[in-house]
Order: sequence, then C-alpha cells, then structure tokens
Amino acid sequence: MTPMPAAPTLLAADALSALLLPFWQLVIAGGVLLAVLVSVHRLVRRGPSRMTTALLVTGGAIVGLAVIGVLLA
Repeated sequence: MTPMPAAPTLLAADALSALLLPFWQLVIAGGVLLAVLVSVHRLVRRGPSRMTTALLVTGGAIVGLAVIGVLLA
C-alpha cells in the first residue's frame, strides 16, 4: 500500500504564502527605503565632515562584506 501524500492544508498554506511573498517584500523594501531617507536627511543636516565619515564607514562595510562573500563562496 502506498503512503498518503502530505496534508493538503500544508500545500494550500504554501500556495498562499507564495502569493503574499511579493507584497511582504514590498512592505519591507518600503520600510528600508524610509529608514535610508531619514538617515540621509539627518546626515545632510549635520554637515560635510559627518557625510565624509559616513561614506567611508559605509564603503568599508561594503568592501568587507564583498570580501567575506568571496572568501565563503
């Protein structure tokens, strides 16, 4: 006798989450974009010296993450 397939409710739940996934990605992206805009506004108000430091720190973080990604790949 063959075993019964997985419960249909699990398949339905997977299909529902697959339909909602793009919506939640848009919500998360909107939140990230809002946070970035607020932080950029605050940096601009603080002046050029803070902007330079922020750009150097951000650039260093990007390079560091790229190096880690290459080493782990």
